[in-house]
Amino acid sequence: MEDGDRLHVVTADHISDQRRRLGKTLVWGSAALMALIMALQTLDGIGTLSIGFENWRPSLYAYLFWSTCLCVSQVLIRGEHGKRTLFVLPAALFVISMVVFPLLFGLIIAFSDWNLSSPDGRQFNGIDNLRQMAGDPFYWNAMRNMVWYTAAIVVEYAIAFGLALLLNGQIRARKFFRVAFLLPLMLSPVAVSWMIGKSMLEIRFGPISRFMRYIASEPSADLPAPLFWIGSYISDFGQWLGWASPSFFGSAGVARAMIMMMDAWTFIPFMMIMILAGLQAIPRELFEAAEVDGASKWRQFWEVTFPLMLPVSITAILIRIIFKLKLADIIINITSGGPGGATDSVTSFIFREYRDRSNVGYGTLLAIVYLVVIVIAMTILMKLADRWMKPRY
Repeated sequence: MEDGDRLHVVTADHISDQRRRLGKTLVWGSAALMALIMALQTLDGIGTLSIGFENWRPSLYAYLFWSTCLCVSQVLIRGEHGKRTLFVLPAALFVISMVVFPLLFGLIIAFSDWNLSSPDGRQFNGIDNLRQMAGDPFYWNAMRNMVWYTAAIVVEYAIAFGLALLLNGQIRARKFFRVAFLLPLMLSPVAVSWMIGKSMLEIRFGPISRFMRYIASEPSADLPAPLFWIGSYISDFGQWLGWASPSFFGSAGVARAMIMMMDAWTFIPFMMIMILAGLQAIPRELFEAAEVDGASKWRQFWEVTFPLMLPVSITAILIRIIFKLKLADIIINITSGGPGGATDSVTSFIFREYRDRSNVGYGTLLAIVYLVVIVIAMTILMKLADRWMKPRY
């Protein structure tokens, strides 16, 4: 075999014990220095010590120094194999710095009393924010609202599945309807909230509100008797529904329902297009075989379509849950959490805690607790989804 045909194989270098000790000393010494500086800065931040650190740059410099020493030590200890590690290690260290350090800084803020309107600045207050959260009825109301908002995904999924079945069939103008049903997904939720919530549903001049008041108004006495009788019946029915003074966001239940419908109108096309893609991937031969066996359309759906669509359906539902847990923009633009916090989601409540009350410490704690809840909930759901999607024999 010629030299040019041989594969390059990295062999173990002959590394002296002195060189290994130097590499280990370098990495552990820099790690100890970084830990010392971070500990001192943390104690200075919570007020236990008074060292005079103005910002977190010393910890950043210590981390950069440790990262450099870690990369150098890999070459000193492992030789040629260590050089290959350098293709990945700097990127990994950068990701850690972008994720871990903001999280640690957020934890420090979460256990502090930091109100931007206070002249005292940030003050460490232990678990006072946790006590405040435990007794905050508005926060727990927002958590209950998120249960209702998330439960609405079941209805959204049923509608999306029905639309996908419709668009997968042989109907006229099928391509046009596919594009038309995707239009709400192309709009920003902020645009939807202003277009529908602030314009069409506006209580005084909104076209829907004016139409409802017109329906509930008394008919003109100049109308012929049959038309007057029909108009009176429609007017009585409209008044019974409360259309004489329509208020879409005046009561808690109706306001929550309107928020759910607007959010569903925006994101149902997302689930629909995923389900439609799954339906088109099902082989046509399966349905033909079911027809030969005498299965009805309803039985074909339950025995063939729905089981085969289960992985796609669960994926679409999980992604939709992730989007739903971030629901805030529609609520902030239309109701600002009202009436009386009845429509608040956790995200919109945290946003108002920052914007309206300038309470950075308490708002950060709420955000971290909500993050922990999301991680736990999504982990459980993914475990259950993995169990459901396993084939059963």
